[in-house]
Amino acid sequence: MRAAMPRIRFKGAAVAAVTVAMAVALTACGGDEGSDKPEGEQKQPRSSASEKPNSPDTEESVDPSVVLASVKGPGDIDLVVNSAQRDSGGFVTVKGSVTNGSKQRFAAQGWQGNEQEMVGNGASVAGASLVDQTGKKRYLTLRDTDGRCLCTKFTTGIGPGETIPFFVQFPAPPAGVTDVDFQLPTMPTATIKISG
Repeated sequence: MRAAMPRIRFKGAAVAAVTVAMAVALTACGGDEGSDKPEGEQKQPRSSASEKPNSPDTEESVDPSVVLASVKGPGDIDLVVNSAQRDSGGFVTVKGSVTNGSKQRFAAQGWQGNEQEMVGNGASVAGASLVDQTGKKRYLTLRDTDGRCLCTKFTTGIGPGETIPFFVQFPAPPAGVTDVDFQLPTMPTATIKISG
């Protein structure tokens, strides 16, 4: 009997420790439902459409002959938006391409925006936003729970004469909203139409 008592106590302590650990883990995983941050600024979990933010899967299936908008920025940088697709998960994915028409490597300086959390994304389109002029709302680039944008990162920049595809995800505006402004720091505003 005496030999069995320490084992029972040990098991009880282990169960208690596991229970406390699970309670802490569940509390830490709580959502931002009570947050009063403006729409688009809350951290978002990764959506199924963007499990791998920089994967070819996310950047494929863009028809380059469909051009929703085309803008030219400083330094001979051309940005083309080919699609803005609303999906059933409540997101809008914007896809297109960036062409570096200069003779120097383009590092997308400033494109990550000036939000403290997004600056850590480096050369990327993390600073992009969608603006619903009618509803007077701005939708910021989604990010995962670690602050990584759900968007393309240009890890080595864009070489001279090179064209690179990009994608970026946003919270979806209300279903009736189709025309929005796509904004990216240093580039002119592009008005695009959301489909889906």
